[in-house]
Amino acid sequence: MTFALTTPITGGAQTGFTSPTYTHAADVAPDDNGKQVAVTALGGTQAGVTPHSVSSPFTVTIIRPRNFKALGQVNPTTGTLPSVPRNSWKIIVRKGVVPLAGQNPTLLIIKCELDVPAGADVADAPNIRAAISCMIGALNQQSAGLGDSLVSGLI
Repeated sequence: MTFALTTPITGGAQTGFTSPTYTHAADVAPDDNGKQVAVTALGGTQAGVTPHSVSSPFTVTIIRPRNFKALGQVNPTTGTLPSVPRNSWKIIVRKGVVPLAGQNPTLLIIKCELDVPAGADVADAPNIRAAISCMIGALNQQSAGLGDSLVSGLI
């Protein structure tokens, strides 16, 4: 299975939202190594939220490494790797937000970068899966708290 968002996305809990969902359609990613969807409709109660438009984008993008890196040779004397390259993946959410009432939207950008050591995909797949599971679980658990922090500036 590959990264393939199903529609709608069930949103995490947020203060003031009730059962948020995000219906999306395939879109063209700005990077040719990416996949992107645009949020075309909203569900639940999300007062003031707007779906994707040209002037106020709402997209989710995943970008894979352009060239996957592999492990080098083990040093025959020390038995260790001289360096371990990383394969960097990115997940980006772009959302148009109004910086001041009456102004045009500007982009809020959320980036999640996942740097996976080359070779770990074969040698330690369970721990890669555990790390991503924990991160998504933590973000889901703290969805409303993170939203509150971004609005209040408090952690």
